[in-house]
Amino acid sequence: MMLSIILSGFLVATFLLVVAKRITALIRSFRIQAIFLSLYALYMGLSQRHLEMFIVCGLIFVLKAIVIPFVLLRIIRRINVEEDLGLLVNPQLSLIIALGFTYLSYLFAHNAMALTDPVESAALAVSITVVCLGFFIMVSRMKAVAQIIGLLVMENGIFLAASAISGGMPFFVEIAFFFDIFVFVIIIEVFVYKVNRLFTHIDTSKMKSLKG
Repeated sequence: MMLSIILSGFLVATFLLVVAKRITALIRSFRIQAIFLSLYALYMGLSQRHLEMFIVCGLIFVLKAIVIPFVLLRIIRRINVEEDLGLLVNPQLSLIIALGFTYLSYLFAHNAMALTDPVESAALAVSITVVCLGFFIMVSRMKAVAQIIGLLVMENGIFLAASAISGGMPFFVEIAFFFDIFVFVIIIEVFVYKVNRLFTHIDTSKMKSLKG
């Protein structure tokens, strides 16, 4: 029951990411998703009695729910970017697409994978949905910050899939992932700042004129 609530909250937070119109709303929804992901890791640690999952839970909460949103909000304040995400697909159609991805993911998890454990199957379905929606955010939002968040959402989905199938990736692999994500965000902060300094915006659609 508790796991179902956590997975539902994780999926709802992803839907909030998809329908967000403003950058701050997108970052806030990502923080909510990260909190539910840390709760999932906590649940896995309690149920399987894995000390490593407790450490991973703490890392997810600190890095993804606190540090990364803080860094992204600092980027927004520093470059004074417009709040509008520059949607290529409106929120209503985005939600319909998200529901379609969810349905297809559940069909895949329940039928193609033939998993006997319904909870494991549901976790896999949610993870596939989150990966697909993370990619959707990357291609349907024109602001570079939104595309950063889309990539981080995909990583959240990959973590959930690994935990659902194998009970969590090896601990040192998880640590390497978190370190890579942290370095990635720092590099992106510098990159976005430089792009805005050179082009006075971070709207990727306006960079098409750079094509040879």
